[in-house]
Amino acid sequence: MKLRNDIVKVYKDVHIWVGIVAGLMLFVAFYGGAISMFEKPLERWATPPSSLAAPVPLQRSAELVKAVLAAHPEAAQNYFVLVETAPDTPARVLWRIRGERRGDFTEYGASFAADGRLQVERIRKAPVAQLIDTLHQNVGLPFAEAVSRPIMGAVALLYALALVSGLIILLPTLVKDVFALRIGKNIKRMWLDVHNALGLVSLPFHLVMALTCVVFAFHDQFYDVQDKVVYPGGIDWGREAPEPPAPGAQPLPAQELLRRVNAQLPEFRVYGFSFEQTAERLEGHVTGLDTRYGTRARTYSSTHLDAYTGAVDTHDLPGHLGPWDAAVNTFFMLHFGSFGGDTVRWMYLLLGLAGAMLFYTGNLLWVESRRKKERGGGPVVQKRAVRVLGCLTVGVSLGCVAGISATLAATKWLPARVDDLAAWHEGIYFAVFVAAVAWAFLRGAARSAVELSCLSAGLTVLIPVSSLAGVWGIGGAWNHPGPGLTIDLVALAAVPVLLLIASRTRRRIEHGHADSVWSAATAKPA
Repeated sequence: MKLRNDIVKVYKDVHIWVGIVAGLMLFVAFYGGAISMFEKPLERWATPPSSLAAPVPLQRSAELVKAVLAAHPEAAQNYFVLVETAPDTPARVLWRIRGERRGDFTEYGASFAADGRLQVERIRKAPVAQLIDTLHQNVGLPFAEAVSRPIMGAVALLYALALVSGLIILLPTLVKDVFALRIGKNIKRMWLDVHNALGLVSLPFHLVMALTCVVFAFHDQFYDVQDKVVYPGGIDWGREAPEPPAPGAQPLPAQELLRRVNAQLPEFRVYGFSFEQTAERLEGHVTGLDTRYGTRARTYSSTHLDAYTGAVDTHDLPGHLGPWDAAVNTFFMLHFGSFGGDTVRWMYLLLGLAGAMLFYTGNLLWVESRRKKERGGGPVVQKRAVRVLGCLTVGVSLGCVAGISATLAATKWLPARVDDLAAWHEGIYFAVFVAAVAWAFLRGAARSAVELSCLSAGLTVLIPVSSLAGVWGIGGAWNHPGPGLTIDLVALAAVPVLLLIASRTRRRIEHGHADSVWSAATAKPA
């Protein structure tokens, strides 16, 4: 395809500067998002063991609910009866007490001890998985959602612009360059080939991510416009208000609700029921998953349930949605990868890591293309802008990797030592991240790239080491047997990759171009 050189140059300038502005934040978003594809398994792996007795059989859940409400009447505001329990939800009956801030709550679980006494324990669900997801949502910025969400939306718009401009740049040489990988002394050409291949192969994925991120960032504004234009008279949800229960009517026990839900939705795997006591009736919801459909949440769907009859309102379930709700559900489904089971989750994880690599290589390209070349006139001093971006690229990217590994490695040790787990996990991540960025500017991009890669490898190997310490019961550490082993194995597999990056970077420092930012001869702080 032929395009005029001046047109290509305009789009190239747009692509470069948009990438520079958004690239580092997008690296954090994609790296954190890749890990968040397995947020629920990570949460289970990271949650400390409960001291509660084993969950009572589902048939005794009504008895347990009665005992909980007698001892803790505030639980009636929001309690759960779980069909399936797990390390992060270790009790048959859970309830939440809302805090002052939105989304802030304290969760408790209950069981019966061997002697029949009611046992109650605060559930200390590990916050580290939520931290990583928050980093993903806020593009790594330590700001409140009201501040970070519009920034994330602006970054997503820049991201979409970079995708379109990058594709236009590649069109004239598409056939020749798309799968070329020319490895040699021309570092710029090698990084360009890697960048082009990653970008083009994963272009549909990136377009989906850019579009859905814009929708998520500005969904309040979209809904406001929708209410005025599409639904000026208000939304008709197409459902009738539930009739008040007959005098003396009692909610059905959990095992009967489960039987009736299974009869209505045979393909729907029920995870549990939630209840809220209002002045008129007990409101119920059922949560579960039908693997035939993608979901709006990552791992489950939820809809209203009549606690007195077991009738399920299917309006909110995938497969029963209207056209508009189905379209909205598709946005969430495509972004979260909540379709196709673990196969799609692993694919999204790999695409997320490849996306992080795309932004990293983009910055490396900018650095390489703007370095001053040696022309026999003595040592070359690179421009400050080149040195600064080199240090930022290394510090932010490897600081993010090292920070996440550090806070994950601390997961098995913190619960026995501190109370505010969320504050400690956040503090560990940002302390390592800021220190890595500072180290990159202190040591220069070349030296710090080697050192921070080794640091990342060392912190990552501490993840399975901490689990192993838990198996042996060392220092109060703990470990859940079973599926959590996958997390430790993935962390272990990442270590040689990080060490290989360190080794190749060291080789480039020693044997690469003497006039490069990555050369030992010119390596200096920014």
